[in-house]
Amino acid sequence: MGFYDLSKDERAQLVQKIDSAILKGLKDGDSKTLLPYFEDSDTYIRKAAYLAIGKVYKAKKVAPLKIISVLKSLMESDSEKVRQTTVNAAGEIGKTDFPLVQTFFERELFDVHHSVRNAVIGSIKKMGEKNPQPVLGWAKTYLHHPNKEIRREICHGIELRGRTHPQDILPLLKELQHDPTARVRNTLIHVLGQIAYKKGCLKTVVNELNHWENKELVEKALDEIVDVHHRYKNFAVLSQEEVMVFIDQHYMKRPD
Repeated sequence: MGFYDLSKDERAQLVQKIDSAILKGLKDGDSKTLLPYFEDSDTYIRKAAYLAIGKVYKAKKVAPLKIISVLKSLMESDSEKVRQTTVNAAGEIGKTDFPLVQTFFERELFDVHHSVRNAVIGSIKKMGEKNPQPVLGWAKTYLHHPNKEIRREICHGIELRGRTHPQDILPLLKELQHDPTARVRNTLIHVLGQIAYKKGCLKTVVNELNHWENKELVEKALDEIVDVHHRYKNFAVLSQEEVMVFIDQHYMKRPD
């Protein structure tokens, strides 16, 4: 029976059970206690497990280095689900203390399984939103990595911070405007669109794009910004028509 097949009260009881088991395992330094939850086939069981790690760390119930020791043991698992959950657990810690878990992300950026790499992207998002200075500083070092997938993952990972503080990530995104790989450039365009439809962000994004050199990419990004305001019209602050008017008034068209 899956997590959401349970009643609300049953889910609360299960989370409490997971929290207790995780706490005991961390106190004992025993990764085997955590393993059943970290490798569970149900996404929400695994989520409860990695959130439990964050609760223990935040409450200071177990020494941070002891938690890290258990997570390092779990990271050696052959199971991609275990590694994925471990990355997400590290991300919970990284929201307040990124240097403590930095090595997890340096390693798992290159994991053989896409679900683990996706967990890295998700963790960079949540860490970058809450703890931007060290996370974005670290991310910047990978913007010109030889591996195109690393560049793409970093581009995608810093997106969430940009939705509230676009000025923090736009200088990093600018470095990717001439990326030789279409997949990376397309991710960059996607991220610009995702930022621009959030409250207060459109002006900052358009003003920044006025200073980018890659005219072709900028125009594709502007098209994406207009389109995303239609796709997400129930969530966007401005209508698509208002956005088109704003771009016409504020984007400085340059000659070919």
